[in-house]
Amino acid sequence: MPRPPSHLFSLYLGAAAGFFIVKSAVLLTNALTFPRLRPRETPAASLRPRVSLLIPARDEAHNLPRTLPGLLAQGADEVIVLDDQSGDGTAEVARALGASVIRGQPLPDGWYGKPWACQQLGQAASGDVLIFTDADVAWKPGALGAILHELGDKQADLLSVLPRPERLTLGARFLTPLVDAVVLCYLPYPMISWPQPSLSTGNGQLMAFRRPAFELAGGYSGVRAQILEDTQLARRLKKQGGRLTLALGASAVGVTMYGSYPASVEGFGKNSLAIHLHSRPLLILSGLWHLAVYTLPWLLPMPWWLRLAGLLERSLVNLVTGRRRPLDLAEGLLAPLTPLLALPAYRRALGRRVVWKGRTYVQK
Repeated sequence: MPRPPSHLFSLYLGAAAGFFIVKSAVLLTNALTFPRLRPRETPAASLRPRVSLLIPARDEAHNLPRTLPGLLAQGADEVIVLDDQSGDGTAEVARALGASVIRGQPLPDGWYGKPWACQQLGQAASGDVLIFTDADVAWKPGALGAILHELGDKQADLLSVLPRPERLTLGARFLTPLVDAVVLCYLPYPMISWPQPSLSTGNGQLMAFRRPAFELAGGYSGVRAQILEDTQLARRLKKQGGRLTLALGASAVGVTMYGSYPASVEGFGKNSLAIHLHSRPLLILSGLWHLAVYTLPWLLPMPWWLRLAGLLERSLVNLVTGRRRPLDLAEGLLAPLTPLLALPAYRRALGRRVVWKGRTYVQK
Protein backbone atom coordinates (compact mmCIF):
# COMPACT_ATOMS: atom_id res chain seq x y z
CA MET A 1 0.00 0.00 0.00
CA PRO A 2 1.60 3.34 -1.06
CA ARG A 3 2.25 6.27 1.22
CA PRO A 4 0.31 9.55 0.87
CA PRO A 5 1.96 12.43 -1.05
CA SER A 6 5.14 13.59 0.68
CA HIS A 7 3.82 16.96 1.96
CA LEU A 8 0.73 15.33 3.46
CA PHE A 9 2.87 12.56 4.91
CA SER A 10 5.20 15.09 6.54
CA LEU A 11 2.23 16.97 8.00
CA TYR A 12 0.81 13.70 9.35
CA LEU A 13 4.12 12.68 10.93
CA GLY A 14 4.51 16.09 12.54
CA ALA A 15 1.00 15.96 14.00
CA ALA A 16 1.48 12.39 15.22
CA ALA A 17 4.82 13.25 16.81
CA GLY A 18 3.29 16.24 18.58
CA PHE A 19 0.38 14.12 19.78
CA PHE A 20 2.61 11.51 21.38
CA ILE A 21 5.04 14.07 22.81
CA VAL A 22 2.24 15.95 24.56
CA LYS A 23 0.65 12.75 25.89
CA SER A 24 4.04 11.49 27.10
CA ALA A 25 4.71 14.78 28.91
CA VAL A 26 1.31 14.63 30.62
CA LEU A 27 1.83 10.99 31.60
CA LEU A 28 5.29 11.73 33.01
CA THR A 29 3.87 14.65 35.00
CA ASN A 30 1.17 12.41 36.43
CA ALA A 31 3.62 9.60 37.16
CA LEU A 32 5.53 12.05 39.36
CA THR A 33 2.64 13.95 40.96
CA PHE A 34 -0.59 11.90 40.94
CA PRO A 35 -1.44 10.79 44.50
CA ARG A 36 -1.74 7.06 45.24
CA LEU A 37 -3.84 5.75 48.09
CA ARG A 38 -1.93 3.85 50.75
CA PRO A 39 -3.93 1.64 53.11
CA ARG A 40 -4.25 3.12 56.60
CA GLU A 41 -6.14 2.20 59.72
CA THR A 42 -9.45 4.04 60.00
CA PRO A 43 -9.21 6.59 62.83
CA ALA A 44 -11.45 6.14 65.85
CA ALA A 45 -14.89 7.74 65.52
CA SER A 46 -13.93 10.47 68.01
CA LEU A 47 -10.97 11.52 65.84
CA ARG A 48 -12.69 11.83 62.47
CA PRO A 49 -15.89 13.12 60.89
CA ARG A 50 -18.92 10.86 60.68
CA VAL A 51 -18.68 8.81 57.48
CA SER A 52 -21.45 7.40 55.28
CA LEU A 53 -20.61 4.81 52.62
CA LEU A 54 -23.32 4.95 49.96
CA ILE A 55 -23.84 2.36 47.22
CA PRO A 56 -26.34 2.87 44.37
CA ALA A 57 -27.22 -0.63 43.17
CA ARG A 58 -29.37 -1.70 40.23
CA ASP A 59 -29.26 -5.43 39.51
CA GLU A 60 -25.99 -5.89 41.41
CA ALA A 61 -26.71 -9.19 43.18
CA HIS A 62 -23.74 -10.74 41.32
CA ASN A 63 -21.28 -8.09 42.53
CA LEU A 64 -22.32 -7.45 46.13
CA PRO A 65 -21.14 -10.77 47.63
CA ARG A 66 -17.64 -9.92 46.37
CA THR A 67 -17.49 -6.21 47.24
CA LEU A 68 -19.91 -5.44 50.08
CA PRO A 69 -18.07 -7.36 52.84
CA GLY A 70 -14.99 -5.22 52.21
CA LEU A 71 -17.06 -2.06 52.53
CA LEU A 72 -18.72 -3.22 55.73
CA ALA A 73 -15.32 -3.97 57.23
CA GLN A 74 -13.98 -0.43 56.75
CA GLY A 75 -15.32 0.95 60.02
CA ALA A 76 -17.64 3.61 58.57
CA ASP A 77 -20.49 4.92 60.70
CA GLU A 78 -23.07 3.66 58.23
CA VAL A 79 -23.18 1.66 55.01
CA ILE A 80 -26.33 2.19 52.95
CA VAL A 81 -27.27 0.35 49.77
CA LEU A 82 -30.01 1.86 47.61
CA ASP A 83 -31.87 -0.82 45.68
CA ASP A 84 -32.66 1.00 42.44
CA GLN A 85 -35.71 -0.94 41.20
CA SER A 86 -33.65 -4.13 40.83
CA GLY A 87 -35.12 -7.34 39.52
CA ASP A 88 -32.43 -9.78 40.69
CA GLY A 89 -32.67 -9.81 44.48
CA THR A 90 -30.13 -7.04 45.08
CA ALA A 91 -31.88 -5.85 48.25
CA GLU A 92 -32.07 -9.33 49.75
CA VAL A 93 -28.39 -9.99 49.07
CA ALA A 94 -27.36 -6.65 50.60
CA ARG A 95 -29.44 -7.22 53.74
CA ALA A 96 -28.12 -10.75 54.17
CA LEU A 97 -24.57 -9.41 54.06
CA GLY A 98 -25.35 -6.86 56.79
CA ALA A 99 -25.89 -3.54 55.01
CA SER A 100 -28.72 -1.10 55.58
CA VAL A 101 -30.95 -1.09 52.51
CA ILE A 102 -33.36 1.56 51.29
CA ARG A 103 -35.79 1.09 48.46
CA GLY A 104 -35.27 3.46 45.56
CA GLN A 105 -38.27 5.46 44.43
CA PRO A 106 -39.42 5.40 40.78
CA LEU A 107 -37.40 7.54 38.43
CA PRO A 108 -38.97 11.02 38.15
CA ASP A 109 -39.27 12.84 34.84
CA GLY A 110 -36.10 14.72 33.94
CA TRP A 111 -33.78 12.48 35.96
CA TYR A 112 -31.24 9.86 34.86
CA GLY A 113 -30.92 6.72 36.91
CA LYS A 114 -27.64 7.08 38.76
CA PRO A 115 -28.02 10.76 39.74
CA TRP A 116 -31.48 9.96 41.14
CA ALA A 117 -30.16 6.99 43.12
CA CYS A 118 -27.28 9.06 44.53
CA GLN A 119 -29.59 11.96 45.35
CA GLN A 120 -31.75 9.65 47.46
CA LEU A 121 -28.68 8.23 49.18
CA GLY A 122 -27.41 11.70 50.01
CA GLN A 123 -30.75 12.59 51.57
CA ALA A 124 -30.81 9.39 53.64
CA ALA A 125 -27.21 9.65 54.87
CA SER A 126 -26.26 11.17 58.21
CA GLY A 127 -22.52 11.53 57.63
CA ASP A 128 -20.35 14.61 57.50
CA VAL A 129 -18.37 12.86 54.74
CA LEU A 130 -20.48 11.25 52.02
CA ILE A 131 -18.69 8.59 49.99
CA PHE A 132 -20.52 7.31 46.92
CA THR A 133 -19.08 4.09 45.52
CA ASP A 134 -20.25 1.67 42.86
CA ALA A 135 -21.23 -1.90 43.64
CA ASP A 136 -18.40 -3.29 41.48
CA VAL A 137 -15.68 -1.41 43.41
CA ALA A 138 -13.64 -3.56 45.81
CA TRP A 139 -12.41 -1.81 48.96
CA LYS A 140 -9.32 -3.45 50.44
CA PRO A 141 -8.37 -3.30 54.16
CA GLY A 142 -7.31 0.23 55.05
CA ALA A 143 -9.06 1.90 52.10
CA LEU A 144 -11.30 4.16 54.18
CA GLY A 145 -8.37 5.32 56.28
CA ALA A 146 -6.48 6.11 53.08
CA ILE A 147 -9.40 8.11 51.66
CA LEU A 148 -9.92 10.13 54.84
CA HIS A 149 -6.19 10.83 55.07
CA GLU A 150 -6.06 12.02 51.46
CA LEU A 151 -9.16 14.16 51.88
CA GLY A 152 -7.64 15.83 54.93
CA ASP A 153 -4.10 16.07 53.60
CA LYS A 154 -5.25 17.92 50.47
CA GLN A 155 -7.86 19.89 52.44
CA ALA A 156 -10.27 18.88 49.71
CA ASP A 157 -14.04 19.10 49.49
CA LEU A 158 -14.16 16.29 46.94
CA LEU A 159 -11.77 13.38 46.49
CA SER A 160 -12.42 11.29 43.41
CA VAL A 161 -10.59 7.97 43.15
CA LEU A 162 -9.64 5.95 40.07
CA PRO A 163 -9.81 2.34 41.29
CA ARG A 164 -7.22 -0.01 39.84
CA PRO A 165 -8.74 -2.40 37.24
CA GLU A 166 -8.62 -6.01 38.42
CA ARG A 167 -9.94 -9.44 37.51
CA LEU A 168 -10.00 -8.46 33.83
CA THR A 169 -11.10 -11.04 31.30
CA LEU A 170 -9.36 -11.06 27.93
CA GLY A 171 -12.35 -9.35 26.32
CA ALA A 172 -12.47 -6.65 28.98
CA ARG A 173 -8.80 -5.83 28.44
CA PHE A 174 -9.49 -4.50 24.94
CA LEU A 175 -11.20 -1.28 26.06
CA THR A 176 -11.74 -1.13 29.83
CA PRO A 177 -8.23 0.08 30.85
CA LEU A 178 -8.61 3.08 28.53
CA VAL A 179 -10.33 4.89 31.42
CA ASP A 180 -6.95 5.23 33.13
CA ALA A 181 -5.22 6.17 29.88
CA VAL A 182 -7.65 9.01 29.20
CA VAL A 183 -7.19 10.58 32.65
CA LEU A 184 -3.44 10.07 32.94
CA CYS A 185 -2.52 11.11 29.40
CA TYR A 186 -4.77 14.13 28.91
CA LEU A 187 -5.14 15.94 32.25
CA PRO A 188 -2.00 16.88 34.24
CA TYR A 189 -2.76 16.42 37.93
CA PRO A 190 -1.34 19.83 38.98
CA MET A 191 -4.02 21.53 36.86
CA ILE A 192 -6.75 20.01 39.04
CA SER A 193 -5.99 22.66 41.65
CA TRP A 194 -6.42 25.52 39.16
CA PRO A 195 -9.69 27.44 39.66
CA GLN A 196 -11.12 26.88 36.17
CA PRO A 197 -14.10 24.46 36.44
CA SER A 198 -13.26 23.01 33.02
CA LEU A 199 -10.02 21.65 34.50
CA SER A 200 -11.95 19.17 36.58
CA THR A 201 -12.92 15.56 36.31
CA GLY A 202 -14.65 13.06 38.52
CA ASN A 203 -14.99 9.31 38.58
CA GLY A 204 -18.37 8.19 39.81
CA GLN A 205 -16.95 4.83 40.85
CA LEU A 206 -15.75 6.51 44.05
CA MET A 207 -16.42 10.11 45.07
CA ALA A 208 -15.91 11.34 48.66
CA PHE A 209 -17.56 14.69 49.51
CA ARG A 210 -17.53 16.91 52.54
CA ARG A 211 -21.22 17.40 53.11
CA PRO A 212 -21.31 21.25 53.19
CA ALA A 213 -19.60 21.47 49.79
CA PHE A 214 -21.82 18.72 48.38
CA GLU A 215 -24.94 20.60 49.44
CA LEU A 216 -23.59 23.95 48.24
CA ALA A 217 -23.04 22.43 44.79
CA GLY A 218 -26.67 21.27 44.78
CA GLY A 219 -25.92 17.58 45.22
CA TYR A 220 -26.98 15.41 42.34
CA SER A 221 -30.04 17.52 41.60
CA GLY A 222 -27.86 19.88 39.59
CA VAL A 223 -26.68 17.05 37.31
CA ARG A 224 -29.95 15.14 37.21
CA ALA A 225 -29.94 14.60 33.43
CA GLN A 226 -26.21 14.14 32.78
CA ILE A 227 -24.54 10.98 31.48
CA LEU A 228 -21.23 12.18 32.96
CA GLU A 229 -22.79 13.29 36.22
CA ASP A 230 -19.51 12.70 38.05
CA THR A 231 -17.44 15.17 36.04
CA GLN A 232 -20.25 17.71 35.86
CA LEU A 233 -20.74 17.60 39.63
CA ALA A 234 -16.99 18.06 40.17
CA ARG A 235 -17.11 21.14 37.95
CA ARG A 236 -20.13 22.55 39.78
CA LEU A 237 -18.36 22.06 43.10
CA LYS A 238 -15.23 23.85 41.89
CA LYS A 239 -17.35 26.67 40.45
CA GLN A 240 -18.83 27.16 43.94
CA GLY A 241 -15.30 27.53 45.34
CA GLY A 242 -14.83 23.93 46.44
CA ARG A 243 -11.46 22.22 46.34
CA LEU A 244 -11.09 19.09 44.21
CA THR A 245 -8.44 16.39 44.28
CA LEU A 246 -7.91 13.00 42.65
CA ALA A 247 -6.06 9.83 43.60
CA LEU A 248 -5.23 6.47 42.11
CA GLY A 249 -6.76 3.55 43.98
CA ALA A 250 -3.43 1.70 43.87
CA SER A 251 -3.48 -1.27 46.28
CA ALA A 252 -6.37 0.17 48.33
CA VAL A 253 -9.27 0.21 45.86
CA GLY A 254 -9.90 -1.98 42.81
CA VAL A 255 -12.71 -2.36 40.30
CA THR A 256 -14.07 -4.95 37.91
CA MET A 257 -16.05 -2.57 35.76
CA TYR A 258 -16.94 -4.67 32.70
CA GLY A 259 -16.83 -8.42 32.48
CA SER A 260 -16.51 -8.75 28.71
CA TYR A 261 -15.81 -6.92 25.47
CA PRO A 262 -19.54 -6.45 24.63
CA ALA A 263 -20.12 -4.98 28.09
CA SER A 264 -17.21 -2.58 27.51
CA VAL A 265 -18.70 -1.52 24.17
CA GLU A 266 -22.03 -0.84 25.87
CA GLY A 267 -20.41 1.20 28.64
CA PHE A 268 -18.12 3.22 26.41
CA GLY A 269 -20.95 3.74 23.95
CA LYS A 270 -22.97 5.32 26.76
CA ASN A 271 -20.23 7.77 27.75
CA SER A 272 -18.34 8.59 24.56
CA LEU A 273 -20.53 11.37 23.18
CA ALA A 274 -20.55 13.20 26.52
CA ILE A 275 -16.77 12.82 26.79
CA HIS A 276 -16.51 14.50 23.39
CA LEU A 277 -18.53 17.50 24.56
CA HIS A 278 -21.74 16.14 22.98
CA SER A 279 -20.25 16.91 19.56
CA ARG A 280 -20.73 14.21 16.96
CA PRO A 281 -18.22 15.81 14.54
CA LEU A 282 -15.62 15.81 17.34
CA LEU A 283 -16.44 12.19 18.17
CA ILE A 284 -15.97 11.18 14.52
CA LEU A 285 -12.70 13.10 14.21
CA SER A 286 -11.44 11.48 17.39
CA GLY A 287 -12.18 8.02 16.07
CA LEU A 288 -10.48 8.75 12.74
CA TRP A 289 -7.43 10.28 14.42
CA HIS A 290 -6.92 7.28 16.69
CA LEU A 291 -7.15 4.99 13.69
CA ALA A 292 -4.57 7.19 11.94
CA VAL A 293 -1.96 7.17 14.71
CA TYR A 294 -2.40 3.72 16.28
CA THR A 295 -3.64 1.45 13.46
CA LEU A 296 -2.51 3.02 10.17
CA PRO A 297 1.23 2.81 10.98
CA TRP A 298 0.91 -0.98 10.86
CA LEU A 299 -0.76 -0.91 7.45
CA LEU A 300 1.61 1.49 5.65
CA PRO A 301 5.39 1.92 5.57
CA MET A 302 5.97 4.13 8.62
CA PRO A 303 8.87 5.17 10.87
CA TRP A 304 9.61 2.65 13.63
CA TRP A 305 9.20 5.29 16.36
CA LEU A 306 5.55 5.85 15.49
CA ARG A 307 4.71 2.19 15.92
CA LEU A 308 6.75 1.99 19.12
CA ALA A 309 5.03 5.03 20.63
CA GLY A 310 1.63 3.44 20.17
CA LEU A 311 2.76 0.13 21.67
CA LEU A 312 4.42 1.67 24.73
CA GLU A 313 1.65 4.03 25.82
CA ARG A 314 -0.74 1.60 27.50
CA SER A 315 2.06 -0.37 29.10
CA LEU A 316 3.45 2.82 30.63
CA VAL A 317 0.00 3.83 31.88
CA ASN A 318 -0.33 0.43 33.56
CA LEU A 319 3.06 0.90 35.22
CA VAL A 320 1.85 4.21 36.67
CA THR A 321 -1.36 2.68 38.04
CA GLY A 322 0.52 -0.27 39.52
CA ARG A 323 -0.64 -2.94 37.07
CA ARG A 324 2.76 -4.54 36.53
CA ARG A 325 2.12 -8.20 35.90
CA PRO A 326 3.36 -9.47 32.50
CA LEU A 327 -0.19 -9.81 31.15
CA ASP A 328 -0.99 -6.23 32.18
CA LEU A 329 2.13 -4.84 30.53
CA ALA A 330 1.39 -6.86 27.40
CA GLU A 331 -1.82 -4.84 26.91
CA GLY A 332 0.30 -2.37 24.96
CA LEU A 333 0.36 -4.90 22.13
CA LEU A 334 -3.37 -4.31 21.69
CA ALA A 335 -2.79 -0.69 20.65
CA PRO A 336 -3.06 -1.24 16.87
CA LEU A 337 -6.35 -3.11 17.35
CA THR A 338 -7.93 -0.84 19.95
CA PRO A 339 -9.25 1.86 17.55
CA LEU A 340 -10.88 -0.87 15.47
CA LEU A 341 -12.37 -2.54 18.53
CA ALA A 342 -13.69 0.84 19.69
CA LEU A 343 -15.68 1.39 16.47
CA PRO A 344 -18.84 -0.35 17.77
CA ALA A 345 -18.77 1.94 20.83
CA TYR A 346 -18.44 5.00 18.57
CA ARG A 347 -21.35 3.76 16.49
CA ARG A 348 -23.52 3.39 19.60
CA ALA A 349 -22.49 6.83 20.82
CA LEU A 350 -23.52 8.47 17.55
CA GLY A 351 -27.13 7.33 17.99
CA ARG A 352 -29.88 9.46 19.44
CA ARG A 353 -30.63 7.01 22.22
CA VAL A 354 -28.49 4.99 24.57
CA VAL A 355 -29.68 2.11 26.73
CA TRP A 356 -28.07 1.47 30.09
CA LYS A 357 -29.26 -0.99 32.71
CA GLY A 358 -32.66 -1.27 31.11
CA ARG A 359 -33.27 2.47 30.83
CA THR A 360 -33.24 4.52 27.64
CA TYR A 361 -31.76 8.01 27.53
CA VAL A 362 -32.02 10.52 24.70
CA GLN A 363 -28.78 12.14 23.58
CA LYS A 364 -28.85 15.69 22.23
